[in-house]
Amino acid sequence: MDFIEIRDLKIEFTKIDENGNEVPGKLALDGITLDIEKGSFVAVVGMNGSGKSTLAKCLNGLLTPTSGSVVVDGFDTADDETIWDVRRRVGMVFQNPDNQLVSSIVEDDVAFGPENLGVDPAEIRERVDNALIRVGMFELRDKGAHMLSGGQKQRIAIAGAIAMKPDCIVFDEPTAMLDPKGRTGVMEIIKDLHSEGITCILITHFMNEAEQAERVVVLKNGKVLCDRTPEALFSDREMIERAGLEMPPAIELRDKAGLPETLTTAEAIADYMAGK
Repeated sequence: MDFIEIRDLKIEFTKIDENGNEVPGKLALDGITLDIEKGSFVAVVGMNGSGKSTLAKCLNGLLTPTSGSVVVDGFDTADDETIWDVRRRVGMVFQNPDNQLVSSIVEDDVAFGPENLGVDPAEIRERVDNALIRVGMFELRDKGAHMLSGGQKQRIAIAGAIAMKPDCIVFDEPTAMLDPKGRTGVMEIIKDLHSEGITCILITHFMNEAEQAERVVVLKNGKVLCDRTPEALFSDREMIERAGLEMPPAIELRDKAGLPETLTTAEAIADYMAGK
């Protein structure tokens, strides 16, 4: 059994008609079926409105299926009796860290999740310190969260997820509000977490981030358009155009420079140029 099993998942949001009555709306997700292995690094991409963030919220029960199912490590996200078993296993990091920070002091914010899980205070202290060290924010543990930069706040949000010791962390466009330096820092943290065995699911609209994953799932109009390795996806310009996406900058530079099409990642291009 895969760590996350999604079967014919449909999410329909109701809308209000001119008479003030709730009526069925458009399907945000329309029959998604996916398996995600434990310890994998999966990127989910697509145009605005493709269903990326809706899918992210389904993975730890923030949204429950209109029909179909999402099962995490054997626990159905629609089962109220086991929803905390799901959330212990799947942490979330959102696009805007200001919407995720709940305490005025950095270390108190990181401790919030474990406290809600009923973790022993001594273990909470250890978890908070370890999480802050892992994201490079230990020296700022006593600072006010409002004094931090956007990139620092996002690191604290990630530390809060790490402190809950989940098997999986879903990153819902975590770099969308950051500058290039902040984006690079967050991506380094995600790759480090993946190297330690944590399942990482990255929702992103930056193709240079998606190419760093092991697998890329492309959504369009609430459906899976394709599910490929980055190398296979970014060697298929027609598919990228069908999805309404852009090629990663490194691939565009490769083509302009006339380099071999077999070079499908920034790392491969850099290695090729270094060896010339």
